[in-house]
Amino acid sequence: MERISGQPGTPSRPPEIVDDGIDPLELYASGIDASDYVERIAPLLRAALPRVGDLLDVGAGGGQLGAALRDPDAAWTAIEPAPAMQARLQALVPPPVLVPAAWRDADLAAGFADTVLAANMPGPLTEAAPFLARCRAWARRNVVWLVPAQNGPRSLCLAGCLPREWHGEDETPGVDIVLRHLPRADHPAIVARVDWTFRAIVPSVPGIAAYLASRLGWEADDPRRPALSGHLAAQAEPVPGGHRLSVPRSSAVLVWRTNS
Repeated sequence: MERISGQPGTPSRPPEIVDDGIDPLELYASGIDASDYVERIAPLLRAALPRVGDLLDVGAGGGQLGAALRDPDAAWTAIEPAPAMQARLQALVPPPVLVPAAWRDADLAAGFADTVLAANMPGPLTEAAPFLARCRAWARRNVVWLVPAQNGPRSLCLAGCLPREWHGEDETPGVDIVLRHLPRADHPAIVARVDWTFRAIVPSVPGIAAYLASRLGWEADDPRRPALSGHLAAQAEPVPGGHRLSVPRSSAVLVWRTNS
């Protein structure tokens, strides 16, 4: 979820609930609900994976992509450490089997699943080689990662609505970072890119502006705060339930076969 980057220049505030009760993970998950993320990515994954089989969804978040990708007659297991996302997963019908742990702490047997999926979670960007080794150990057939591919921010939710001088993030495509930290022999068998649009529906533009300003570490009297609210208001589209903010995104689909 919003924990993707972990790179220098990302916001200093930790991803707990802040300002007006906004949970960064829930904000991202609700944005995925309203976006065309699954619609754009799931068909590409189905084409690359003719048979998913038993699915292990690592850092499953709200489970949107796993639910669309899973084989109905096969097992679906989700590794997810965040309580808010665990609640979302348990509300699905049918829910996945939940492993409430971080990937390093998940005690699963080798060859646990046919396909191991890791979408928009930090492991590939922060620990590419050890994370790939763990995914390969769990997979009988396929390992699939979804990582950011846009030239733009990838950590703070809705940072893509802001100019670079405000968000201050490294804008290197995440896929470049991932491949740079893997030996060439460990590069994936399949690399594809898909564009999609993140859409967050927020009840209040000033509220989301205050949230973003706090996540960016701006002081309460920072003169950029009112400018930020106006900047977002100019982009916001009125919709039932509030205002919609849209951010163009790209994801790289990385696929390893067990014999690749």
